Amino acid sequence: MNARMLWSPTPENVARHPLTRFAEDVRPQSGANPGNYAALHRWSIESREAFWSAVWDFCGIRGEKGERALANGDDMLTARFFPDARLNFAENLLAPGRDEDEAIVFRAEDRLERRLSRGQLRALVSHLQQAMRAAGVGEGDRVAAMLPNMPEAVAVMLACASIGAVFSSASPDFGAQGLLDRFGQIGPKLFFASDGYWYSGKTIHTAEKLAAVSAALAPERTVIVPLIGEAEAVAAACRNGATLDDFLGPFDARAVEYEPLPFAQPLFILYSSGTTGMPKCIVHGAGGTLLQLRKEHRLHCGIGEGDRVFYFTTLGWMMWNWLAAALGSGATLLLYDGSPFHPNGNAVFDFLEAEQATFFGTSAKFIDAVRKEGLRPIETHDLSTVRVIASTGSPLSPEGFHFVYSGIAADVHLASISGGTDIVSCFVLGVPWLPVFEGEIQGPGLGMAMDVFGDDGAPVRGEKGDLVCRKAFPSMPVAFWNDPDGSRYRAAYFERFPGIWCHGDFAEWTEHGGIVIHGRSDAVLNPGGVRIGTAEIYNVVERMPEIAEAICVGQDFAGDVRVVLFVRLAAGYALDDELVRRIRLGIRESASPRHVPAKVLAVPDIPRTKSGKIVELAVREVVHGRPVRNVEALANPDALRHFAGRAELAT
Repeated sequence: MNARMLWSPTPENVARHPLTRFAEDVRPQSGANPGNYAALHRWSIESREAFWSAVWDFCGIRGEKGERALANGDDMLTARFFPDARLNFAENLLAPGRDEDEAIVFRAEDRLERRLSRGQLRALVSHLQQAMRAAGVGEGDRVAAMLPNMPEAVAVMLACASIGAVFSSASPDFGAQGLLDRFGQIGPKLFFASDGYWYSGKTIHTAEKLAAVSAALAPERTVIVPLIGEAEAVAAACRNGATLDDFLGPFDARAVEYEPLPFAQPLFILYSSGTTGMPKCIVHGAGGTLLQLRKEHRLHCGIGEGDRVFYFTTLGWMMWNWLAAALGSGATLLLYDGSPFHPNGNAVFDFLEAEQATFFGTSAKFIDAVRKEGLRPIETHDLSTVRVIASTGSPLSPEGFHFVYSGIAADVHLASISGGTDIVSCFVLGVPWLPVFEGEIQGPGLGMAMDVFGDDGAPVRGEKGDLVCRKAFPSMPVAFWNDPDGSRYRAAYFERFPGIWCHGDFAEWTEHGGIVIHGRSDAVLNPGGVRIGTAEIYNVVERMPEIAEAICVGQDFAGDVRVVLFVRLAAGYALDDELVRRIRLGIRESASPRHVPAKVLAVPDIPRTKSGKIVELAVREVVHGRPVRNVEALANPDALRHFAGRAELAT
């Protein structure tokens, strides 16, 4: 793999980065000199107690740490970090900064902009905390939210965390059944929802959906947060409905109270995509989430006081939880809700420039879409304040890496990151001391003993395998909801390699010590017994100007598996024999003959989850004539009909 180096940090950047200060602090223990990431990472997994204790101290975690940093550390299923600690997640996010400091800037397309200071955010959290307690919400109770990416969503989450309640969220574009498939499993005592939202310039009304959902969930209160001016009417249509103003009205401003809670106190319930069945309800603990995200924000991303952090996300994606936690590092959150292409493809870059963002996070699909739109923010916008661009959601192609530097910002730390809902954080991500190579994630996260295993359960180098983690880490799920004996939890992560976390990504180490993610393991193609990652095919096909997007699956055929490639064409192009020939030739030359699709078929749309990820497994089911069990998990379920019966057609 001869990847080109695209960027390298200057000595000045390295010297002033928080990771360097951390490395200097722990050098007596680690023996690793600042700048030697391999040595620092090795110490962080060989001496996890010392490492995570040092992260707690360096990042200024508020709470009682206790005497033990790790118990039963050799057993991933029973390991417990900081078992004697007491802390509060909300306190750690709300404590930094003065009342007058800006906490949140919110923009809803071109319809609305609001700003909240830290003092205003604290006051809103206090009112919510009092109202929740008055409604009978206490430690361990669940609170569900179907909200846009708006300030009230952050405040509701923090109010829950302050009293030990468990917060769970979804974006307002979920259908009624999709919401019930998730929230119906956890029995929320309160249900927060917006009266509507805007997308692509259109007003989306939610009253009918919320009436049905609130009737089925039967919460103590359904609280309607105003956005489009219909809160009173929507509240009247809902079971036990009230507007946010009415819910908060009886309470006066006072300081937020913080319950000191155990390190493993349930904080969030997140959900698997649910594209192959009912979503799994993944319970994450307060201490592990806080410590892991603070490590990523401070040591890997360099986020600190005065930074302005943007991540394009919704409340249906764990990156929202990741983004919100940046408050704890003293940052201002830049929240955007709506289409990133309304009124045009510059919407996000206009926001970044206007608010002088220092951190810009988005999806690989967004970067690719901007490139294919022919936009060049590097020429039209002043993004000189941006130090880090993070990309996740799917593997960022080598072409995407190049476009970031040629089309968005020439001098920026491009951090391709990968982890997921299962760990509400990252296994592999940016390393500020190291150069960026095209197509490669820079390295494993500190404290994360990740590796790549072959089918025999042994580490592999120079070949593809399963991404695993060999030792326990703080942000492992506390449990799955409604899984009293832990059997579903064990089956999800520990069945393939007993005692080893198997994450479900198909990955490969590079010669630079970086990582390439080749797609999901459960979507890996297997023609002739050779495992092929779908991302390898997308990297070739999606750089062609004729192809807007692609999805490929393995189809059982004649006792083997053949590759079937579906493409969504760019405007003005047709899938003729010549284009099919060039697609196959490009894949053969850039990947291998094994990757060449037996069928290449055009479709008008490609199904994706609410967070924008294409759903290969659902397409595979349709291609084989099997039902997709949970289409409510999809943002565009109608797209599936374009795949039925197509794979047998000639190309």
